[in-house]
Amino acid sequence: MKAAAFDYVRPRDIAQVFALLEEYGDEARIIAGGQTLLATLNMRLSEPQLLIDIGALNELRGISVSGDRLRIGALVTHAQIEDSDLVRRHAPLLSEVAPHVAHRAIRNLGTFGGSIAFADPAAEWPACLVALRGWVIVSGADGERRIQADDFFLDLYTTALQPGEVILACEVPVETAASNHQFDELVRRHGDYAIVGAAVTGSMAATGLIENPRVVFLGTGNVPERARAVETLLETTALTVDTAAEFADALDIEPAADLYHSAQTKLHLSRVVLKRLLCKFAEARIEGRHEGDKHD
Repeated sequence: MKAAAFDYVRPRDIAQVFALLEEYGDEARIIAGGQTLLATLNMRLSEPQLLIDIGALNELRGISVSGDRLRIGALVTHAQIEDSDLVRRHAPLLSEVAPHVAHRAIRNLGTFGGSIAFADPAAEWPACLVALRGWVIVSGADGERRIQADDFFLDLYTTALQPGEVILACEVPVETAASNHQFDELVRRHGDYAIVGAAVTGSMAATGLIENPRVVFLGTGNVPERARAVETLLETTALTVDTAAEFADALDIEPAADLYHSAQTKLHLSRVVLKRLLCKFAEARIEGRHEGDKHD
């Protein structure tokens, strides 16, 4: 199929974007990397009257650190995140997850902000943003606002973006020496959407407890899902390689079935992924303790 006819504009400043969004309303669509939108256009799942190409807005580009936050512009590509020394140093979870995002050809064009705005529940970046306690910075004709990632993803392909608003950037806290993270996903082939996946973050205490834990799943529901019962266990019960299986059995999410897997299968696979991640988390704590002993 071919896309329906549409008009195309490439604004030179953000004010023009806001004016066009106000004029065209639901008949306008923002395009950045286009790796998702172009497919929906060609399948006629989306038939906008106007495409607004924000690719010339340099203020939406760039990766920077300010104080205790790493800022990633909405137009930063997946490949730029993968290759960035700043990201590797201050938010290594994102560096490690980037190669899981589709294929390099798509990562060269697809944008971080586009993935967050589209809010595909099987995508990696929304789950990572929630796991890292990040923020989404958006702006519209009425000004700028910051939205916590927990509050940004509302339902299937639905976010807290208001009509006329555009994502400017996302921010995450910079990683500290005590921070740890793990990520894994199950896929049929590399580059496919994950069947299920999860990110675990937190700070390791000497007691084996995890401070400020986040356990966030992708591919299981309409939005990134936090396993809150497991998070509570991590805060109150020492995590070891032996207890990892018990924590995985306590997983409290209710995955939805898809075309290929029942809800029960998805729950089983989610527990498999979680057990692997918690074992790695526990092993990393032991390795860190041994490294500390060497320096005593």
